[in-house]
Order: sequence, then C-alpha cells, then structure tokens
Amino acid sequence: MPHRPILLGVVGDSAAGKTTMSTGVAELLGGDAHVTIICTDDYHRYNRVERKARGITPLHPDCNYIDILEQHLETLADGRPILKPVYNHQVGDFDAPTYVKPRSFVIVEGLLGFHTPAMRDCYQVKVFLDPPETLRRRWKVSRDCAKRGYTPDEVLAELERRESDSAAFIRTQQAWADLVVRFFPPAEPADAEHLNARVTLRSTLAHPDLTRLQQAAGDAGGVLRLAVGREHGRLVELLEIAGTVSASEAVAIQGAIWRQHPALELRVPETTGAFVDGVESRRSQSLAVTQGLVGYHMLVERLAREDQLRKDHQLTAARLAELARGASGAA
Repeated sequence: MPHRPILLGVVGDSAAGKTTMSTGVAELLGGDAHVTIICTDDYHRYNRVERKARGITPLHPDCNYIDILEQHLETLADGRPILKPVYNHQVGDFDAPTYVKPRSFVIVEGLLGFHTPAMRDCYQVKVFLDPPETLRRRWKVSRDCAKRGYTPDEVLAELERRESDSAAFIRTQQAWADLVVRFFPPAEPADAEHLNARVTLRSTLAHPDLTRLQQAAGDAGGVLRLAVGREHGRLVELLEIAGTVSASEAVAIQGAIWRQHPALELRVPETTGAFVDGVESRRSQSLAVTQGLVGYHMLVERLAREDQLRKDHQLTAARLAELARGASGAA
C-alpha cells in the first residue's frame, strides 16, 4: 500500500491569504522535504480570454473541472501521484501540466476546495480564511497591481463583477471548516504586521486546551482572549490573538499548543508568520501563532494515523500467529 498523506484544505476568497497561510504551515511541517502544496485554481476550465468571452468568473464551479479535482484529491489522499494542470496567473493562461507526488503532508489551497462532499472527505483538517471584505479588497488591489499588472480600477471592477459568485460559492464553504480564521484591524488603526486574529474552533476537531495558552502568554500583555459561543446551533470556542503579541509571547503560546501532545517538539522557522505586503516582505506574530495551531493539528493527525497503523500491524501479526498455531496443531 502507498504511504497515505495527511491533507489540509485552505479555502477562502481571492486574496484572503490562502498562500500565506499554506506556506507558513508547510515550513512548520518540514518544508519541501515533507510537504506537497497544490492549488485548486489550476483546475480552471477556461483561460482569462475565454472567461471574458463567456461572461463567467473563475469563482463559479462551471468555470472549473470540479470532477477532475475530486479525482486528483482522492488520488493524492491514497498516496498516489497525479499529473496536475497549471494555471499561470501572470498571463492568464495554462502552462504544461506537472507531475506531483504526495509527500507526508499535502496542503490544498484555493477557491473551491470544499465545494463537494467528495472533496471535503479527503481532508483531515479544513481551514477557511474570512477577512473583512474591506481588508480583503485592499489586499487584492495591492497584490494584483504589484504582481499581475492590473490597475486599481480594474481590480475593483472585477471584484464587483465577482461579488455574486463570491456570496454563492465561496463564502458558503465556511460552513464546512474545522477552523475559521479572520485577521482584522483593532479598534485603532494598525499596520499589516499587527492585525488581530480571531480563530473559531469547531468541535469537528479535538483542539488543544486554550486556557493553557492564556497562562503561557501571561496576564501582563493581555494578548489572548478566550470565549465560548454558539454558531448555527453548534458550540464553538473562540480564540482571539492581539496584533500586539510579541515574538517571545508568540513562541510561548505556540509552545503551549505543541506541549499538549507528548510526541511533539516545537520548532519555529524564521519564515513562520512571514507575508508579502505588495512587494515588501513583512512578519506578523498573530499569523505565526495561527499557523502554529494549524500545524499542530496536522502533526496530531499524522501521529494518530501512525498509531493506528501500528495497532493494525500488531493485530495482523497476532492473527497470523494464531493461524500458524492452529495449522501446527492440526498437523
């Protein structure tokens, strides 16, 4: 049997921070040696010119090969390679497909990763990014102007054209996430490095004890707030990380997360919390803590699977030994 990886889905609207989240989590899990990252946007059915001619946005399921994406996610989840399409955002057209082999962890980021039950069943951990629309629009203008050659007016016009599809197909996927992450400015103006983070932790995963995180952060900084609430009738935990959290406090909080599993040892790469603001590289400690929480869940899922494999092997060995004793006695 091939080695079956642990899959993480990171879904959100355009410029919600999916690549930033995925890259930081991948570094926590060991980087390229252990992690494969793919983007569901590569499964667009039409290039930019064809979309314009048809009057369809890339957010609409009909603009994507959803059936092929389902097949490829199931193949990767089984530990087998795929020949993945490649969409080039710079030119708005397709490059040659690429051979992708799953490593121990597979991170799938994009617009429609939770669109169907078949996709959702492939993931062990599901994250939805939900920044306020004003902030997401600011991020999209900054990114598309800096990296994709658009003018601000062109980006804003495209956002308006996509709004109905965003509401119908993208934001509705939040319902399927295990963790919903929202970065937002505090009451007073803050730069991109000091946004607050609010993480909604749903009961679909066994989350770490949040009170230990608050104890690790200490009372002086007041950088963590914990609450319990209800969401669509379901009980949820709410973790808010202040944008003012320092690097040392962030490391202490991440350590408190990871120490809750005896087999985990915290490592915080320098790239954790890194992001690009336009063309400038920056770092956010609230982002680093959030990436650490997601990485924790991925490693716990891997350890649980390995433990189950050991138990299965022991059970198989015991049954074989029993059969051998029975055959020997019959002889």
